Amino acid sequence: MRRDVFQAIADPTRRTIISMIARQPLTLNAVAEQFKLSRPAISRHIRILTECGLIHIEVKGREHICQARLKKLAEVSAFADQYKVFWQNKLEDLDQFLKNKKTKK
Repeated sequence: MRRDVFQAIADPTRRTIISMIARQPLTLNAVAEQFKLSRPAISRHIRILTECGLIHIEVKGREHICQARLKKLAEVSAFADQYKVFWQNKLEDLDQFLKNKKTKK
């Protein structure tokens, strides 16, 4: 099943994992040690992040190293930016309305 980036960032555990490996690549064990979740639960989160293209697992011998691939987050940024412009315009309209109301008093 191919998942999208919005699905990946919907979960707080996955957002934390992304933040951790964005700072530095980590082994699967190093990621799992940071949570009170079971290893299978962490594996499911890692699998979703991998399917979304947000992380890449590099196998070096017996180690599986998680590396961030954050280009896909541009989709989220583009989606959020359209609403940022919308709300910025609304707030500017409100500011102008309040200024006009204040000068009429």
